[in-house]
Amino acid sequence: MKDTLNAHQPVIEAKGLQLVFQTADGPVQALKDVDLTINRGDFVSFIGPSGCGKTTFLRAIAALEHPTGGTLTVNGMTPDEARRKRAYGYVFQAAGLYPWRTISGNIRLPLEIMGFSKAEQDQRVDRVLDLVELSGFGKKFPWQLSGGMQQRASIARALAFDADILLMDEPFGALDEIVRDRLNEEVLKLWARTGKTIGFVTHSIPEAVYLSTKIVVMSPRPGRITDIIDSPLPKDRPLDIRDSREFIEIAHRVREGLRAGHQDD
Repeated sequence: MKDTLNAHQPVIEAKGLQLVFQTADGPVQALKDVDLTINRGDFVSFIGPSGCGKTTFLRAIAALEHPTGGTLTVNGMTPDEARRKRAYGYVFQAAGLYPWRTISGNIRLPLEIMGFSKAEQDQRVDRVLDLVELSGFGKKFPWQLSGGMQQRASIARALAFDADILLMDEPFGALDEIVRDRLNEEVLKLWARTGKTIGFVTHSIPEAVYLSTKIVVMSPRPGRITDIIDSPLPKDRPLDIRDSREFIEIAHRVREGLRAGHQDD
């Protein structure tokens, strides 16, 4: 991976993080007392039941939600400052591609907004299409691609301006298991090639264990961290590593953390 000299440098830090939504039925606490450090080059998965605050935490990192207590920094800045400096790319649950734009046109859109030259746009689009193994599909429209290919295009768009942080909100949740396995492998390869710091929301225990260097287990609302698991698995992970004893033991610990969170509720 690139930038190994800066490995273990904190990139995202949350301390005593609280987030309360004001609703017509009264306040709803989405996050409570969240303490977490994500280092440069980490692949961190967030797992927990629906409504536990996984996506809320990711959105807070991206300045799409605003904490009501505690502190949260991204590259030593507030999330709003980090957003203005384009510190991250964000991949949503749905690919969100514009149907009237080609795949290259969709990837090019943030580069156009940022004012990159046409030559630089072309270079970056070609590079990220190659990264996600979509070379040759740039002139296609979204409706001409499978769901898995559309999600790869969405990842390419998030990578186009080369932010160091990639935030992914359950991007493969709607895909069938075979396609999901394939994209899991591709995301690991992409992470190995780029050295980016990745935050990844999932409901799948096998997916969290397979992808991550660190797994953050969260409780039902109010979202708290019940366990942080540093994975001992090697970075080079074939799919059949899921049959290994180490993998099964980590999955068991994740399951126990989820169960403990429900018991504490």
